[in-house]
Amino acid sequence: MVMKKIILSFLLSVFCIALFAQAAPDDRGYIVKLGDKAPDFEMELTDGTKVKLSDLKGQVVMLQFTASWCGVCRKEMPHIEEQIWQAYKDKGLQVFGVDRDEPVKKALELKEDTKITYSIGLDPGADIFGLYADKQAGVTRNVLIDRDGKIIFLTRLFNEEEFAALVKRIGEELE
Repeated sequence: MVMKKIILSFLLSVFCIALFAQAAPDDRGYIVKLGDKAPDFEMELTDGTKVKLSDLKGQVVMLQFTASWCGVCRKEMPHIEEQIWQAYKDKGLQVFGVDRDEPVKKALELKEDTKITYSIGLDPGADIFGLYADKQAGVTRNVLIDRDGKIIFLTRLFNEEEFAALVKRIGEELE
């Protein structure tokens, strides 16, 4: 009986440690890591259509977490438009801006101001964001997901070197 209690206590401890380690954000605020299966979600786009991530399996998907009030996001978005979306949209890439906790009007204004043509989805309450990063962490982050639904690249802020590596990884994935 004592041995059973020790084993149960040990297993419970291991489970709690694993659970905590999974949810603890890294130094960039991510709670997911490379190689993880991308958390599934459904979001409504600014045109009213709905997209479910798991329905995109078999395609390469990039999520760009953004918000209209984010200056770094606004700086990065034209680069995503030109170097990623326009370069790879006809090669099977899906790009979605995920607008953090703003009404559709703000998301549409952001799209117009930055002159992007890729889709923007709404993230009320930052619930989608919270699947990928600590809700207290900032936006301006990109998540690249392969055809099998696994996370293969993560960025934070807009760093030209990291952005170039993201563009290169997208190209490699779509070859």
